[in-house]
Amino acid sequence: MPLPPETTLIIVPAWNEERNVGNTVAEILEAHPEYDVVVVDDGSWDSTAAVARDAGASVLSLPFNLGVGGAMRTGFAYAHRNGYRRAIQVDADGQHNPEDIEKVLAGLETADISIGARFDGVGDYDVRGPRRWAMRFLASVLTRVARVRLTDVTSGFRAAGPRAIEQYVRYYPAEYFGDTLDSLVAACHAGLTVTQVPVAMRSRVHGRPSQGTIGSMVYLLRALFALGLAVMRRPVRGGHRSEGVAA
Repeated sequence: MPLPPETTLIIVPAWNEERNVGNTVAEILEAHPEYDVVVVDDGSWDSTAAVARDAGASVLSLPFNLGVGGAMRTGFAYAHRNGYRRAIQVDADGQHNPEDIEKVLAGLETADISIGARFDGVGDYDVRGPRRWAMRFLASVLTRVARVRLTDVTSGFRAAGPRAIEQYVRYYPAEYFGDTLDSLVAACHAGLTVTQVPVAMRSRVHGRPSQGTIGSMVYLLRALFALGLAVMRRPVRGGHRSEGVAA
């Protein structure tokens, strides 16, 4: 039975995204007016909070920058406190297409966590060099941990069901890659199931992420270090282990 719309929360972490967040919120509300949208202003020094509020979102403002992990943990705590049964992350930069929100949420019908995967046969998003090698290696390791084929474990376009929301309130790391890799490993150790659905990514409207050879090498090293810590971390107790769900 489909869940009523008021049980679903869309969380938008945002740091200095005044040029993008208004359009992102407007697109989300146009595509899904039945869902609630909360923007977590991650210590921005620009007008991110005001622009998001004017666009129709609720806003949670952090006093200083915690990173995506800290912002999302705040969002999940808000979801848990207010009784939401599903929560989905949509980035403020406009790269996640609001038209795909329902598709990612649908993955929660068979799993606790649903990942919108960029490298699963849909769209033309691509990365090369060390960054691409890192993503493939990370996906291969997390495939073994989750016991299900995964191709994009660093995607932030992901949804959480009720068990995942509870898990994230207990443990959702704020450090680099914690919001994607460490949180996923911990959830799998706690017995939560994971699936992925193919989505197409879009380009940022304003600004651009760091690129280049040096940036890619740093990405590779930090990703491998973060994964090593996540895998070696003692499994979270109290969960119920079950088999992964085929994508």
